[in-house]
Amino acid sequence: MNTSGRLRDLTWTALFVALVAVATIVIQIPTIATGGFINVGDTMIFVAALVGGPQMGLIAGGLGSALADVLTGYAHWAPWTLVIKGIEGSIVGVIAYRSYRRHGPLHHRTLLGMGVAALWMVFGYYVAGGVMRGFAAALSAVPADLVQGLGSIVIALPVLGAVRKLRIGNAPDN
Repeated sequence: MNTSGRLRDLTWTALFVALVAVATIVIQIPTIATGGFINVGDTMIFVAALVGGPQMGLIAGGLGSALADVLTGYAHWAPWTLVIKGIEGSIVGVIAYRSYRRHGPLHHRTLLGMGVAALWMVFGYYVAGGVMRGFAAALSAVPADLVQGLGSIVIALPVLGAVRKLRIGNAPDN
C-alpha cells in the first residue's frame, strides 16, 4: 500500500475511534441493576468494521470504547472494554466486511456478522462482570447488553445504507 493509502486508512481509523467514543458517551441510558449504561457505541463499531475491515473494527472498537470508559468514570472497565469491543469489531469485519461491500447492509452475512459480534459483546461483559462482581451479579447485565447489541444493529442498518450511498471510506463504487 502506498503512503497516501496508509494515511487515508489511518485517518479513517482515527475518525472511527472518535465516533465510537462519542456515540458511547453522548447516548447513555443508565441501567440501575448494574450501575452501568446502555449506549450506541456498538453501532459505530459495526460501521467502522464494515466500512474499513477487521483491523479498523478492532482498533476503533477497542480504543474508542475504552476511551469512553475512561472519560465517563468507568476506567475500571477500560481494560476489559479494550479487549471485548476490539474483538467485537474484528468479528464483524472478519465475518461481514466482504458481504457488506458486495451486497450492502441487509445481506444475511452482514447481519450474521453484527449478530455474532453483539453476542460476543454480551458474553465478554458477562465474563468481565463475573470476574469483577461475581457471576450471579453479572447475569443481571445480560438483558441490557442484549438490548444494546440488538438496538445497535437496528440503528447501524440505515447508517450503513447512507455510508454506502455516499461511498465513504472503502465503500465500493455502486
